Order: sequence, then structure tokens, then C-alpha cells
Amino acid sequence: MATADPTATTPLRERAAWRALEAHHAQLRNLHLRELFAEDPLRGERLAAEGAGLYLDYSKNRITDETLRLLIELARESGLAARTEAMFRGERINVSENRSVLHIALRMPKGTPLVVEGVDVAAQAHAVLERMAAFCERIRSGEWKGHTGKPIRNIINIGIGGSDLGPVMAYEALRHYTRRDLTFRFVSNVDSTDFAEATHDLAAEETLFIVASKTFTTLETMTNAHTARAWSLSALGEEAAIAKHFVALSTNADEVAAFGIDTDNMFGFWEWVGGRYSMGSAIGLSTMLAIGPGAFRDLLAGFHAMDEHFRTAPLERNLPALMGLLAVWYGDFFGAQTAGVMPYSQYLKRFPAYLQQLTMESNGKHVTLDGRRVDYDTGAVYWGEPGTNGQHSFYQLIHQGTKLIPVDLIGFAKNLNPIRDHHDILMSNVFAQAEALAFGKTEEDVRAEGTARAIVAHRVFEGNRPTNVILAQKLTPRTLGALVALYEHSVFTQGTVWSIDSFDQWGVELGKVLAKRIIPELESQDEPELDHDSSTNALIRRYRRLR
Repeated sequence: MATADPTATTPLRERAAWRALEAHHAQLRNLHLRELFAEDPLRGERLAAEGAGLYLDYSKNRITDETLRLLIELARESGLAARTEAMFRGERINVSENRSVLHIALRMPKGTPLVVEGVDVAAQAHAVLERMAAFCERIRSGEWKGHTGKPIRNIINIGIGGSDLGPVMAYEALRHYTRRDLTFRFVSNVDSTDFAEATHDLAAEETLFIVASKTFTTLETMTNAHTARAWSLSALGEEAAIAKHFVALSTNADEVAAFGIDTDNMFGFWEWVGGRYSMGSAIGLSTMLAIGPGAFRDLLAGFHAMDEHFRTAPLERNLPALMGLLAVWYGDFFGAQTAGVMPYSQYLKRFPAYLQQLTMESNGKHVTLDGRRVDYDTGAVYWGEPGTNGQHSFYQLIHQGTKLIPVDLIGFAKNLNPIRDHHDILMSNVFAQAEALAFGKTEEDVRAEGTARAIVAHRVFEGNRPTNVILAQKLTPRTLGALVALYEHSVFTQGTVWSIDSFDQWGVELGKVLAKRIIPELESQDEPELDHDSSTNALIRRYRRLR
């Protein structure tokens, strides 16, 4: 199939809607949310949308109906609908790697075909999911025994990037639903401390390692995997033990077998699944072990519900499209360099870190699909921390600093661990922060409180700080799937407008290549001949002396 590029060929800054937005922004930039709400008493109800169990209140954004109309027109001029359909059909929209982008196939209902270049990729995905489910049932039931005959009690996932961030985030997010008699840990950093701390209180005879590496050659992952192998053998003694204590998430059967893993316990995935989009693939094996196959299917159903919402809902009511267009609005017209994601749920403490990879690896690009240098900003820095913790650390800068930081506030109507009035206090802060950021406190308000004249200026809140509020009834596997897919498709919307490839990640390669060159220079017993820049040479020499 030929590579498809349905994105509009007109350069972004020459599109009619972009030029209209530039003129519109010049008129709107000083308009305050206080004025917008005063002029439209129903604004808070009108500028909201629902889909896949999520409710989005986007009324506290610095937009008017005309802004929305122009942003939606920009999406149309950018070919969002055509590019979306191309992705769902399996066309090779990842142009720099000539690959399809089919994470959506991982969560399609069983029996729903998606034939791409003669292959039913959805059926392939379900075949792997069924093998995963059977394996998980053997572990969770105790049928699977380790080398000494003891059941598995500890599972350690070894991966990095998308092979780690998704599983870690999902485990923490869904911990309420996990088997509490099983211990789950995650090793990603090649810093040996990560492995040492993950294993220091575990018994090898009860520990299963999941090694997640598509090629089974990823430097950090395989370094940790070989350390895990040595750790296991030091306690279990026999090479045959490896097959009972290791499974692989990979496509390289030769390397997996050479490691000592039975290839019957190798779960594959495909080039059309990027690491940061792979939670629903074999990379989710630790998640399925933790919550069970049924709950994992609920997670996939949540993903699929948002996929269908994104694909079919009109742009005016399309949650991911609206969020993506607002991100473009703030990044390219207001100059916002960062975006905050603040989940008011302790279970979602790793969600901002997960979104960092999803958003910044996807849209941290400086050339368009056809290789031209962009002349506009792409890819904001995403960051965040659970509420209410963040309120007592960095919210000060968001409220009264000089930088504009759009913020997403995520909350749930029901708490999974209800205790006294904790949840009402928690959620009161969601609504209060959105209100305070939008409307602030004027100098007149401060003076009316009897504040001493000398400190009035210190207590003024300018407001006009934009927020999205995302509400769901309860954090469930299905809700988590919908929430992740919401951001996936928001990222896709932004990338489509910017005409960039949101599905490659060449920026992670150069440092890895150079590191492989430097490793032998660090390990050499003799003083190596160095041919780097003067700074790198000096650092290597100093490291060798200090070591």
C-alpha cells in the first residue's frame, strides 16, 4: 500500500484559518474570562462535551464562539478527518518509518476485523491477548510453579520507555483492582540501584521476570535482564530454572531462546505499535497479571470507546479534538511553552509522567511530514503532580507567575477508598482551583478585605489562567482506557495541525548510539585514545580517575 499523507499540503501559516486566528488573537488576547462569563451566564454549561464516560468542561478557556469556529476550521483545513480515517484504515501515516499506526487495533472488540494489506491485524491482536490471558490465569491460580515447585508471588517487569511507563502507570492507577497477594515491581533504569532495590527483599524461587524488548537487544533492558538472570541463577543454580522464571515480550525468537526463555512464553507485538501506544498489547502483560484478564478487557473497552468517539463525534463535541485544538491555540498564539496535568487522584500519581512520553516524544518535532523546517512552535512540555499536593508546591507560579500555563484538572465523583469527608475536600479543590485560576482576585477585592495598602499588590490574583476540567464517575479500568485514549488522540490532533509525524522518535537514537561508543572507553583497562569534543574527553578522564 502506498504511503498516505492526507494532511493538507498548504503550509500551516498560509492556511486561511491560521491567518484568521492570528487576527482574532490580536483582538482577543486581552479579553478576560470575567468578561466572557459575565456576558454569557450559560457559558459553563454550553462549553462542555461528553464522550466515553468522560465530561469535559472547557468553558474556562480564553476563547469565544468565534475562536472555536476558527480552530475547527483549522482542523478541517489541516485534513484532520482524512488523516484520522487513514490511521483507522491502517495506511502508513508514520512516513519516516513507512509504517501503519494501529494501536487502535489492539482494543477493537473481538470478531471485528481490520484487514490491512491482506492481514486481519485485529485478529492478530486478539490471538496474543488470548495467550496472555491463559498465561495470566496459570500464574494467578498458582498452577504455574517456579523451578523449586513454589508458586509465583512476585512479578518484576523489566523494560524502558513505553515498555515501562505504561505498565507502571497502569499498575498504580488500577492498584485498587489488583491482587494484593502478588507483588509487582518495575525496573527500567540502567542504574543498578533500580534493580537492587526492586529485588532486595524478594525470593528468587517465587519471582517471575517479564523482559519487554521488541528486538531483545535494547541496551538498558537487556543489561537489567542479564543482571536478573544472574540474580536468579545465584539462588536457583540450574540453567533450566530460567524458563520457569522469565517470560519475554518480544519478536526476536532467536535471542529469546538464547537467553533461556521458552519461546512458548514469548508474547509478540508489531511494528505498527509504537512503544508509547503499546499499553493494550503484550506490553500490558504485567497489567493483566495484576488486575486479571476480565478487567484488562474492560481497560481495552475504554480505549475503544474513546477511539470511536474521536472517530465519529462532530468536532464541536469531540473531546480529543477540542483539547488538541486548544493546545495549539495556547502554544502557537499565546506562546505557552508548558502544559500542566493535575489528576486529583492519588492512584494517578504516575499519569503525568506517562503523558510526558506520550506528548513530548510524539510531538517534539522540528520538521513537517515532507521534511521542511517548521516556523511555528510544536510540542509543549507536559508536567504535573497529583492534587492536592501540587497546590502546596508549584501552583503559586501558575496563579501569580509571569508564565501562562494551561492546566487540565482531572477528578472523579466517587472515591474508591471513601473515608469521612476526604473526597468532598479533595474535589472542592478541583472546582476551587479552576475558579481561582479563571477569575482571580482583583485589587478592589483585596482592598475590601481590609488589607494593608503596602501589601495589596502581593495579594492580587490576575486570573485569566485557562483550565480544562475532566470529570468521570469513578476511576475504573474502563475509565483509565478512555482517559489515556483521550490524550492519545489529542496528541494526534495537534500533530495533524502541525503537519508533523507524531509516531516516530528519532530524537532518542543519537544519544544511545554515542553511549555505545563511550562504554568501552569507560571500561578499558588501558587509557583510551579519545576523539570526542574537549568537554566530553575531560569528563571521561575525570570519571575514570574518580572511579
